[in-house]
Amino acid sequence: MTPALGHFLARFCAILCCVLSINSGRAADTQPVSRTYKVQESFNVGPGVFVRALSLDPRTNALWVGTSVGALSVNIASGNMNATYTRDNGLANEYVFSTFVDKSGGTWFGMNGGGAARLADGKWRTYFPMHGLADYWVYSFAQRNDGKVWIGTWAGLSVFDPKKDTFHTYLKELVNEWVYGLAVDAKDRIWVGTEGGINMFDGRRWQTWTHKDGLGADNKDGLPFSPNTGLGTRSRHDLSVLVEGKPTYNPNYIFCVLAATDGSIWAGTWGGGVAKFDGKAWRNFTHDDGLAGNIVYSVAQAPDGALWFGTSGGLSRFDGQHWQSWNKADGLLDEHVYALAASAKGEVWAGTREGVARLAR
Repeated sequence: MTPALGHFLARFCAILCCVLSINSGRAADTQPVSRTYKVQESFNVGPGVFVRALSLDPRTNALWVGTSVGALSVNIASGNMNATYTRDNGLANEYVFSTFVDKSGGTWFGMNGGGAARLADGKWRTYFPMHGLADYWVYSFAQRNDGKVWIGTWAGLSVFDPKKDTFHTYLKELVNEWVYGLAVDAKDRIWVGTEGGINMFDGRRWQTWTHKDGLGADNKDGLPFSPNTGLGTRSRHDLSVLVEGKPTYNPNYIFCVLAATDGSIWAGTWGGGVAKFDGKAWRNFTHDDGLAGNIVYSVAQAPDGALWFGTSGGLSRFDGQHWQSWNKADGLLDEHVYALAASAKGEVWAGTREGVARLAR
């Protein structure tokens, strides 16, 4: 275990146990739903350690945390650490960029240069291109009703069939081979965020949308454009890339996708804010509307229907009418919010380049 990860785990356990102990003695919150969320607690993961992924497993009360030095699982009900994972504990690469809990209760890990791994019942399965996976760089997961797991990589979209233990990869059907965000909607359609736009597959045909179709706000600030923004090279993992001191802009670069409960699709863009698709047209929301930052790394929906966005300028909440935002002055350890997870109780966990924050009413 690295010193940074050891520091991270010790501080995480101490703070989380304190949080849960305090919460257990509180009376039920009788404040109205519109009460502003606040950062209740935060913990630092150590210098140079980024939190890239957060996933909640409601069946086990586990919060999965993927970082640049490994992953861990914590029981948020008891505050106990379930386990930590590094190269010594099953990961092929300690840089974990994505986590996902599938319908069977297995947990998937997408790694930078380490392929994809699944942990279930204490047993690991790791998948590389030699097994059929499209690439060693894995950034997202989703699962359709048939149980197949869709995996976003830097060389296309792989589909894993657990019944046959086989892979199939889509590449020529995509607008761009670098796949970052995935989501499945109520109609069992798969939405694919790439570095060249967004695709949708309904099981029979593919559709594509780009900035020309209304995806992403216009570059009214004249920011430098880069066709290989952020993760344009396999050695670059600091997403906040600047050119001459300015953030770069690429409205076709879709880093995260969410299928909301009302049927709308939300896509976070690089510099073009967040785009909402109502089935007919795209509408874009930017800093001018109340979004904390125009680079959107992550998106989640809470049980009350509100949408949360992790951006380059902090964290934002949108209830359909009003925006609220949080930054370092409000308790975040850093304003680049890479990962989000919302619990059934309405708590929101936000992962940043400096640590994790827990927000609640």
